Amino acid sequence: MAQIAPDILPLARVYRWEKERADKTWLTQPMGGGVVRSWTWAEAVDESRRIAEWLQSYGRIHQWPSNAKVAILSKNCAHWIMADLAIWMAGYVSVPLYPTLTAASVKQILDHSESKAVFVGKLDDYAMMRPGIPDELLRFGCALSPDDDHRTWEDIVASNPPMLGETRREADDLATIIYTSGTTGMPKGVMHSFANIGLAPTALADLFGNTPDDRMLSYLPLSHVAERLIVESASIHVGYQVFFAESQETFLADLRRARPTIFFSVPRLWVKFQQGVFSKAPKEKLDRLFRIPFFGRYVKNKILKQLGLDTVRIAGGGAAPMPKPLLEWYRSLGLELLEGYGMTENFGVSHGSTPGKGRVGYVGAPYEGVDQKIAADGEILVRSMCNMMGYFKEPEKTREALTVDGWLHTGDRGEIDEQQRLRITGRVKELFKTGKGKYVAPAPIESRLAAHPAIEAVCVTGPDFPQPFAIVILSPDAQAAFGADLAMRDSLTASLAATMATANESADPHEHLAFVAVVPGSWTVENGFITPTLKIKRNVVESAYTKHFEGWARQRKAVVWQLGA
Repeated sequence: MAQIAPDILPLARVYRWEKERADKTWLTQPMGGGVVRSWTWAEAVDESRRIAEWLQSYGRIHQWPSNAKVAILSKNCAHWIMADLAIWMAGYVSVPLYPTLTAASVKQILDHSESKAVFVGKLDDYAMMRPGIPDELLRFGCALSPDDDHRTWEDIVASNPPMLGETRREADDLATIIYTSGTTGMPKGVMHSFANIGLAPTALADLFGNTPDDRMLSYLPLSHVAERLIVESASIHVGYQVFFAESQETFLADLRRARPTIFFSVPRLWVKFQQGVFSKAPKEKLDRLFRIPFFGRYVKNKILKQLGLDTVRIAGGGAAPMPKPLLEWYRSLGLELLEGYGMTENFGVSHGSTPGKGRVGYVGAPYEGVDQKIAADGEILVRSMCNMMGYFKEPEKTREALTVDGWLHTGDRGEIDEQQRLRITGRVKELFKTGKGKYVAPAPIESRLAAHPAIEAVCVTGPDFPQPFAIVILSPDAQAAFGADLAMRDSLTASLAATMATANESADPHEHLAFVAVVPGSWTVENGFITPTLKIKRNVVESAYTKHFEGWARQRKAVVWQLGA
């Protein structure tokens, strides 16, 4: 591994801010009941030191290995980050788990990672998950944790002295194992070193000029690499304040409290924000207001302020393509959404767009120090300073993913333009063959359909059919509207058909959609249709609706309504 400056490593950075920014607020957490608590750098690090002292003492008594694994099972909260620091200070390895996993998945990852302890934090359905935690594992929680017989954070902090000195972890030591979201089968444990976690946020700081005066709201899962990089690692690197969201119901209030200067979201949520605005004022009316001199600017500013985004200087999106109309709408508000690209396997350090240099449909150019190329079969290969150490206990899969000279197989297909900007055209394994023997890449088509304001989620499929077709879920507002009003359904049918026709105009003939099937209900993490990172599980969607495919096709309509299960 190349030599890196010791002060770049995350714990070294934490100890620096503990002294230099001791009285500056770092973490702000809603505690429920309207109470909000903040920790300064000195306070947060002091609590982490006390938890670390207790963990290390317990591990010594029970003869844990030097790189013992300690899991974090929690929604985002201040204690999540403090627990991560404590695990590192104690000499151990952190293993984040998604807070929406089933008991079986919790047990699977705890067993596979060989975790010795688990921090049980803020959770919505602990009763469902608890059977997945083996009784022999040490458990500890905090004030936001569900009731259980585990040791409490507050008791540990009160009864243990702070760990003295500054724990030194080497650059190439294993720091964390991040399990992939598991769109197909058993999640893989991606191993990252302290060097990776320290170097990764330098790419963001170089690109966007992050400073200690920036603010972020943390609400996407910290167990996912994007939030781990942009929120935890970047705040540790630069020293800026992190606010946490309390719940979906309080999200707008949480956003307004934070008034972030940097805000990242997935396309699905950017669409939800837009739909929320349109539910109060239809797009056509807003378009007219925007055209009024001076007043139009006032309306745009008011919308951004109501969303809590009026101080945002860097707005980003990733994980899936951003529809062009969505990008254009936010740009009309004065908010340029910058697309980016990264993987768990390279700690998110791959590609990013910069203000004024983005191109619709492209995720930007490689970060400094990242190489890219397109393989003969169209797969994107990247070589990054933050490529993983490998998959935990999976040497064969590691060899499949990483070449001997450091190229990572992304599994994505793509194209590179003359300015080295990358366009994702789909997943290598998501390609399917129609009955005419032609291959279809679903992702670009889905992106075009997702531009429709009533569509919440879409899956393009159709293997062995003459032409592909789309299955869509409508937003809750749209579902309520068409269910109550037949005229509304006719209007929506025409609108969806027009969107499909527009999408077909941009596609090759063999990719033209035969129809759009509107299905009831929703696709959620809880019902297993999407991953914790809000990616569609195609195999689950296709399996759920396969029995309807032939019937839909026989109707020979542009839009098919599936009103029953």
